[in-house]
Amino acid sequence: MARDIPFGISPYIFQEILQGARNEKEYRQLRDYLSTQTIYFLPEEKATYEKAARLYFDLRRKGITPRSTIDILIALTAMEYRLLLLHNDRDFDLMAEQVDALQILKMI
Repeated sequence: MARDIPFGISPYIFQEILQGARNEKEYRQLRDYLSTQTIYFLPEEKATYEKAARLYFDLRRKGITPRSTIDILIALTAMEYRLLLLHNDRDFDLMAEQVDALQILKMI
């Protein structure tokens, strides 16, 4: 990644990566690395979850049902902080087709 492009993760990505570790050593290595990254938190307030619910509701009305509530929170984090979402998940492609504020870059 270019050094002038901000990079960080959401707490949801932090959790998803750690829970995918194959063994204790990998878990510790991932935890140690991820702990050095900027973490973008959504505010823990009702309005945040209403925005997430609204995003899911609007997408579903457009015929897109994301497979994971966590993906909605990840997308909302990217939108709230105006971040480019680097991903490898078709749900984000489908969301971005319907939501202009969600900027994505698919990993190859």
